Amino acid sequence: MSNTESILQGVAILGPLNDQTRRILNKDATAFLALLHRSFNGKRKELLQRRDIRQAELDKGVLPDFLPETRNIRENDAWKGAPPAPGLVDRRVEITGPTDRKMVVNALNSNVWTYMADFEDSSAPTWDNMINGQVNLYDAIRNQVNFKQGEKEYKLRTDRTLPTLIARARGWHLEEKHFTVDGEPISASLFDFGLYFFHNAHELVRRGTGPYFYLPKMESHLEARLWNDVFNLGQDFIAMPRGTIRGTVLIETIVAAFEMEEIIYELRDHSAGLNCGRWDYIFSVIKKFRQNPNFVLPDRSAVTMTVPFMDAYVQLLIKTCHKRGVHAMGGMAAQIPIKDDKEANDKAMASVYADKLREVRAGHDGTWVAHPALAAIASDVFNKHMPTPNQLFKRREEVHVTGNDLLNMNMPGTVSEEGIRKNLNIGLGYMEGWLKGIGCVPINYLMEDAATAEVSRSQLWQWCKHGVTTAEGKKVDKAYAQRLLEEQADELASKAPKGNKYQLAAQYFAGQVTGEDYADFLTSLLYNEITSVGPAAKL
Repeated sequence: MSNTESILQGVAILGPLNDQTRRILNKDATAFLALLHRSFNGKRKELLQRRDIRQAELDKGVLPDFLPETRNIRENDAWKGAPPAPGLVDRRVEITGPTDRKMVVNALNSNVWTYMADFEDSSAPTWDNMINGQVNLYDAIRNQVNFKQGEKEYKLRTDRTLPTLIARARGWHLEEKHFTVDGEPISASLFDFGLYFFHNAHELVRRGTGPYFYLPKMESHLEARLWNDVFNLGQDFIAMPRGTIRGTVLIETIVAAFEMEEIIYELRDHSAGLNCGRWDYIFSVIKKFRQNPNFVLPDRSAVTMTVPFMDAYVQLLIKTCHKRGVHAMGGMAAQIPIKDDKEANDKAMASVYADKLREVRAGHDGTWVAHPALAAIASDVFNKHMPTPNQLFKRREEVHVTGNDLLNMNMPGTVSEEGIRKNLNIGLGYMEGWLKGIGCVPINYLMEDAATAEVSRSQLWQWCKHGVTTAEGKKVDKAYAQRLLEEQADELASKAPKGNKYQLAAQYFAGQVTGEDYADFLTSLLYNEITSVGPAAKL
């Protein structure tokens, strides 16, 4: 028996395969995934247990702080992250979106510097979405992604260099139930990373860039250390020099904000900087402190990037990254053009401009957009105010952010019935799309993904849990929340085509908005609804 055949013992693929997907899940790639699982899944589960222990401490009122045991890392000015890799020196505008074939072509044809191909929050993790996404990126890297849809032809442009590709794997908490090793589902993170890296790393380097990743939802530097170990094993396995991989970490949990320097340190030879994942960050603040009445936030629209805790987070991230010589990426502009209302569109685009102006003036090295039409606005702002490829030279040494600053929830705003209904609409609208296999849903001219649905769900839970009184004088309790939920679900279902999934979404949402049960993630809660595990496929 060959070494590959030996490794494959105990591996089962429980999703359907065709000629295209067999290219991706061939024996060698499957053996690599099994190797990753057996090497790292135990540590992954141990780190997830640490999250639970930490949450129990937070529930008791123990607030996070900078770690005393890693003070030497923070106070040592000598160490740096890796210098920017080929294709990542200038990242002033990055477009993000799922990995369906149409999106891949449109994103790579956009006037941006990088494309973050997303297996995470803007993709619903059906087997078809995940495995075909790998096929699409494989083909795009080799300039063979062109296709026809009806009369329309989608093909990559040839008049300019295409944006640098960065793949975002799913978070450590998620599993891929269609691929099991020794009876256990593989980590979704390892599945996404492993397939993309195994097939494309050498080809990407040959074409002048490299295997680059966005790493989501980490909660500690130990989780970054695990990624670094994965990177080292992967590079060694395919005989690639260590340090070729680069990872940009999304700081989208409040606990990770206290470990930014340590996260860069753990990844330093592989670090491509940090990113402000603003919506997940707000979600994390509510989630982590949901039992604490001092952390009740007002309507989502009032929680802007300029309120104290968000401003402190931004300033600390930029200072930390530039101190260590790596990029500090800004957040998402989720707006999409409003084609039938010029006045409303002008107002929305002006808000995008103002947000990007704030970011570039603060010292960010680049920013995110969700729609190609916003790329021009973001580019105009960054080109005007950042004539250099990045702003790593802006050290921001005048910034002094304390733990109290990161936890300062003082801000204007109230909880209103309109805010409650907006959250219900966003949560139900996103979940309904997700249950149909769509992970990126336009709602009220915003491109909503899992992060914004999580904010909506968590705010509703928090308001109910702590019995807040609305601006209209109504106490938010279980009966009130359930009544509004039913009204919004009925209204949305009545306006949608037959076969919609609003009532199913409402069934799941009902258990999440009353201040009682609280799922760790909506995506984990709903995953089984979009999972269809079949008999093992033959390789």
